[in-house]
Order: sequence, then C-alpha cells, then structure tokens
Amino acid sequence: QVQLVESGGGLVQAGGSLRLSCAASRSIFSINTMGWYRQAPGKQRELVAAITSGSTSNSNTNYADSVKGRFTISRDNAKNTVYLQMNRLKPEDTAVYYCYARVVPTNYWGQGTQVTVSS
Repeated sequence: QVQLVESGGGLVQAGGSLRLSCAASRSIFSINTMGWYRQAPGKQRELVAAITSGSTSNSNTNYADSVKGRFTISRDNAKNTVYLQMNRLKPEDTAVYYCYARVVPTNYWGQGTQVTVSS
C-alpha cells in the first residue's frame, strides 16, 4: 500500500510554469509505474504523463500528445517523489491533477491538486 500527497498546484498565467510534486509514503524505486492524470470540469480523467520504475535515466516515460514538449515527468527515488514540470502552460491545461502509483494489481491515487491557467 502507498499514500500519495500532491503539491505545487496554483494559478498561473498562460505561458507560465508550475512544478507539481507527488510524495509517496514508501520507497518508489520498485513501483511499476507512477504518473499524473488530470480531470477538467465536465471531462473524463485523462493520462498526462507516466514513468516506469527504476531511476529516471533508466525509466521509460509516456506523455499525452497535448503536453509533449511542454511537460516533463521525473522521479527522485531518494525522496520518494515524482515531479511534473509544466512549461508553456495553456488555459486548456486547467484541471485537477492527480498523482497515481500502480502497484500491481492496484492503482493508488492522491487527493488531487488544482491547476488553473488564466488567459
């Protein structure tokens, strides 16, 4: 079992940057996959970015087409934390962002953090 706590959300102008953090309650080195989903009002939750187990240099990453080239996911195993660096933010990035961890066969979720991008 793992508890996840997100932080770093907030209000930013279009073109700005934010970095989200997801702190886990246990070692993340062996967690199969961690990442971020987001959910905008009236829309389904969608995958933003994911990273597989191991160190950042040895991990595989996956991004939604809408954020490729703007967002970067990384992990710091020593701090049991996963990050989402979000650059060149757009109003359509506005959503609640949820961290998740897949520990087969279970998905664990954080409580979410609000990101609002003003135009």
